[in-house]
Amino acid sequence: MRKVQFTPWFWVAAGVFVLLVVGALSTPLSPAGWAAAVGYLVVSSVLVSRGLLRRGSTRFGAANAVTATRSMLVGVATSIVVTSLNAGISSVLLVTIVAVALALDGVDGYVARRTDSVSELGARFDMEVDAFLLLVLCVYDARFVGGWVLAIGLMRYAFVAATWVLPILGRTLPYRYWRKVVAAVCGIVLAVIAAQVLPPVVDVIAAAGVLLLLLESFGRDILWTVRMNRTDARLVSLQKASARDGSR
Repeated sequence: MRKVQFTPWFWVAAGVFVLLVVGALSTPLSPAGWAAAVGYLVVSSVLVSRGLLRRGSTRFGAANAVTATRSMLVGVATSIVVTSLNAGISSVLLVTIVAVALALDGVDGYVARRTDSVSELGARFDMEVDAFLLLVLCVYDARFVGGWVLAIGLMRYAFVAATWVLPILGRTLPYRYWRKVVAAVCGIVLAVIAAQVLPPVVDVIAAAGVLLLLLESFGRDILWTVRMNRTDARLVSLQKASARDGSR
């Protein structure tokens, strides 16, 4: 019987095939673009495979298959963006691929709920794909609105780094639909900027608005973790007080 942890690697193979098609029919991809895409696909597949193995999963699930397809498209978009740093690329191709990935973002969660296969691993997989797509789009959009837009793409990774310094921020957050809304809005706005269909000043204003929206979302999560930490501290103090009272 096929081990489920090997399933993500099918999407690595699919991603390589799509990259070959893109390179042959549209935009020749640079060696750096190939390396970035394959590196992303391999690393993400290793992490998902390890997650499946640790949880003793017996099936990959349709929802994870949708997310893996999105991840594969993000890998292709990564290759195009890295190639664009030193060569001309088709922005239409990039925006089309990103648009499909964004459209699928609303599908995996729906499939998970319909098939009763919602899982922590699936939610984390979905979130990390969203975060990396935003980073890739920010790298591309920096030429249009300025390097400061990278703050949008790096915010998720800055938050992760902060949890290493302040472990209280690593507390598991409750589900909040607003996070999905913010991620979707960020992706759509950054894709529109990449398409260059709006005046430059509007692009800058839109990117700034997205940055503020993301700051609000992360700020709310940080405040929640701080409040929960204070609540836990009070509970511990009450428990200690009760223990002291009982020993008298």
